[in-house]
Formats: sequence, C-alpha cells, structure tokens
Amino acid sequence: MATPFSSNTTHAPETPSVTLAATAREPAVTLPAIGQGSWHMGENRAPRRDEVHALQYGLDLGMTLIDTAEMYADGGAEEIVGEALRGRRDEAFVVSKVYPWNAGRHDAVAACERSLKRLGTDYLDLYLLHWPGNVPLEETLGAFEHLQAQGKIRRYGVSNFDVDDMHALHALPGGDACAINQVLYHLGSRGIEHSLLPWQRQHGLPTMAYCPLAQGGQELGHPEVLAIADEFGVSPAQVLLAWAIRPVNGQRDVIAIPKAVQPAHVEANAAAMRLTLDDASLARLDAAFSTPTRKPPLDIV
Repeated sequence: MATPFSSNTTHAPETPSVTLAATAREPAVTLPAIGQGSWHMGENRAPRRDEVHALQYGLDLGMTLIDTAEMYADGGAEEIVGEALRGRRDEAFVVSKVYPWNAGRHDAVAACERSLKRLGTDYLDLYLLHWPGNVPLEETLGAFEHLQAQGKIRRYGVSNFDVDDMHALHALPGGDACAINQVLYHLGSRGIEHSLLPWQRQHGLPTMAYCPLAQGGQELGHPEVLAIADEFGVSPAQVLLAWAIRPVNGQRDVIAIPKAVQPAHVEANAAAMRLTLDDASLARLDAAFSTPTRKPPLDIV
C-alpha cells in the first residue's frame, strides 16, 4: 500500500512542519508540527462518537499525524483511531507504541499484529518502543527490522529515552535508523533541553512532545502565559503549543501531539500552527520558565 507522505509532500506556507529523514526503505517524510494524541481515549471519559469525530475533524484541519499505543485503554484507543480512519487511512500518518515487555523478537511481531488489527490497517507509519525495559535493545531492533521487511511498519523509534539511553541505542546495529524519540515536553518541563535535545539535534533526530499542554494544565494560568495570550488574541493553550514547536536556531524539529475531544479544542490546536511567538515573547517565557542548569532525571508521566 502506498503512503501519501513522500519527499515531495508539501504544506501551505502557514503550516509549520518537521521532516523525518529518509531511510534505506523510505523517502524523507514531512509532517505537520502539531498532530493528535489519543491517550485516555477509549476509557469512557467522553462518548466514543465524540472521540472518533474529533480525530476526523483534526484530519480535516491538517493534523494528519495520529499517535496511539497498545497501552492506551488496553488497546481501546487504537480501536478509536481505527474507527476514525475508516475510508481515510491514506490521509493519516499513524504512530503506535509497544510495551517494553512485548518488545522481544517474537513478542513485538505479535504485539504489532494485534495493534494493526485494532487499527484496521495493514501497516504503521511509525512504531515506537514505549519506554526502556528489560528486553535487550538489540532484540527489539531486530524485531522492528523484521516488521519493516514484512511491510508492517515503515519506520521505528523510541519513547521516554534519556540521553544515556540514546547513546546505548545508537551504538547498536540499526540504532541509527531510529526516526524519533517521544518524550514529555512542555513549558513547565524543560529538562530535555539540557542534554537530550542538544544530542538529538546533533544527530538530526526529531522529538515528539507528549503532554505539550502539561498534564492538568498547570502552566495555562501562569500570569506571563495569560498576558502573552491576551496580547496575541489567542488562548493560553495555543501559546503553549506555539512555544513547543518553535524553531530553534532556524530549525523546527519538535512535533507536539495534544489530545482533544471537543471540536473547539481541535480547532484551537490546529490554529496554533499559525501562531508565531516573537523573540520578546519567547524571552519572557524563558524568564518565567527557565531551563535547568544541571541535567535532571527524565520527566515521565
């Protein structure tokens, strides 16, 4: 099955994008800098139809990357995503994640096949190891390469890997084919800026930021965030998203994946891609939410 994303994928000028490098099997792929998360979908926190419609509306608005995992609602979120993609699979770049204890040579293949069945598709665009575990990394990489050879995944990567984990990964055969690292990153959690982000930028490895609005939204009521939102005529959440995907040294390499169910929130997330914070605003946010001077442990939720 052909992928709709390729080296000549284009976006409107106002749509910021991040590029995943070409691999031996796939051309470079350009993705919108804001995608859609699905954590907590399928848990009956909202009507199923609303969650399905939210993802479809996000696709309509250009947020074509959809992230999920076998962990989310024990596969229920993958089923929601699969329902949203019926008849629209070729419009989406689908990401899922495997439990560390399912990441063995044979177990990862079986786990991926279960995810594919729940998603109603025959391939994933990107498959991630959800966090480091006890299965040797070389075994997981072997499973991922096998899944690639079968055409069941297009790319693979990791999630919740700190800089030491990335060093270990890159030292292994196939480790340098890692397409992305998905980690917690938002204005109130900037620890990855100390060591991990510089290392990834040195190696041309993009970052996927989960919980970019902060779990619980504790930054949304900060006086500086509120003031900047008022000056730009946007919501505090849009300020946080625009900050997360801001270019650094002229390079944009962070994809944010907020979850939304209400149509107004979906619209606001998509509109945040058109918000560019000026240098003065970024400096004010830096002053209010500084980067650690020492490397902290990787922040995980």
